[in-house]
Amino acid sequence: MKGTDTVILREIGERLTRARVRARLTQAELAKEAGIGKRTLERLENGDTVQLTSFLRVLRALDLLDRFGAALPDLEPSPMQLLRYQTEEPRRVYKRRKPEPKKPWTWADD
Repeated sequence: MKGTDTVILREIGERLTRARVRARLTQAELAKEAGIGKRTLERLENGDTVQLTSFLRVLRALDLLDRFGAALPDLEPSPMQLLRYQTEEPRRVYKRRKPEPKKPWTWADD
């Protein structure tokens, strides 16, 4: 999808309309199933801005939420990132030395 935000929102709205019609749901039925207002669904299908949660509810009601998630895949770390974050196992164990008790300071003349 390319274009301005308005063009993209309109395209998303058209695709949601087609999905709703394919599911043989009216706007009122889908809105009720998604738990949103009918007017919100109308705005979404017209390409107007709505809250993201409303969009997600509609996708869930149309059983399309998995497809939306596929558009934003988890990015695996690159091999270089894996090397950078990989910790090396210690080869030796060092014991901490106990500090020697402090002796009071005196002049060297004594």
